[in-house]
Amino acid sequence: MRGEDGAPLANPPLPWNIELSRGLVDVALIAEAWDAAGLYHVGSFPGFRWAEWNGRYRDVMRRFVRGDRGLVGEVATCIGGSSDLYARDGRLPAHSVNFITCHDGFTLHDLVSYNGKHNEANGEGNRDGTNENLSWNCGVEGATTDPAVLALRRRQARNFMAILMLSRGVPMILAGDEVLRTQHGNNNAWCQDNPLGWFDWDLVDANRDMLRFTRELIALRKRHPSLTRNRFFTGRPVPGRGIPDVAWHGLRLNEPLWQDGEAQVLACTLAGLRADEEDLHVILNLSARAIDAPLPSLPGRRWHLAVDTSLASPHDIVPRERQQPHPAPVYRAGPRSVVVLEARGAGM
Repeated sequence: MRGEDGAPLANPPLPWNIELSRGLVDVALIAEAWDAAGLYHVGSFPGFRWAEWNGRYRDVMRRFVRGDRGLVGEVATCIGGSSDLYARDGRLPAHSVNFITCHDGFTLHDLVSYNGKHNEANGEGNRDGTNENLSWNCGVEGATTDPAVLALRRRQARNFMAILMLSRGVPMILAGDEVLRTQHGNNNAWCQDNPLGWFDWDLVDANRDMLRFTRELIALRKRHPSLTRNRFFTGRPVPGRGIPDVAWHGLRLNEPLWQDGEAQVLACTLAGLRADEEDLHVILNLSARAIDAPLPSLPGRRWHLAVDTSLASPHDIVPRERQQPHPAPVYRAGPRSVVVLEARGAGM
């Protein structure tokens, strides 16, 4: 992306040559669209086949889940596939590789357990690694035995994973996040060929609840084309459903808090795209208080609880065949939680 003098090229030949290579015509092309010197091409990487690690998605979701306010408009755009980055030149949600964590930086466990990096073991005086982690330790830095802090950390980890799986685009999970692997606050562990950087298989049993939650989220995503369709939302009615492909809400139905600089709540209703697909209602309450979230009324269908990250395992995610109808026109969404309900009628 840079010339021999180090300056960014207006039309760098390498990515175009890769895109147009006959030998790579059937290969998925993915760009980590930035470099160590500050060049940042997310949303503008050359070519049309390249998918991009969406660093903006990562940063928006990290800030939203840790409790930053006034982000609901950006969150909605990211959930919809980041049309602000990719729609203008004809690209699609699949060009956005959505992620919360990757090989650089904190693991998911550490993202909810540390406010700052702890890279002393790397031998560089803790100067290496990024300082902009956009993390929150849930009240205690690092290891703790406080049950309230540990429960909140697990809830926050589930929140991140749930939002990732509810977003259009291509979800990417860092290996080990599904069992809450830790690097003990080291956010630059490339040089640690030891237990700090290895995968500890004992975590599969120790954190089986998180592994189960992740597996069930993947299953939910796979059975809902409304989550995986490679198109941006339009807000137009879906034929045969009677509702638009997406409707956004705040504390009241159809009243999203786009202009509220203090907002920490976002909800949406997603129409099913197949006759056998349930409609979805998603509630993101990242505030520190519980809310009574109203549920849309859908004639002939009833809402069934699928996900509530505020509940302990195994109630945090319920397989389709075990879901129960929710009896009330509102749902009590706990503080710092993600809720998903599926609308089902007779015969579905």
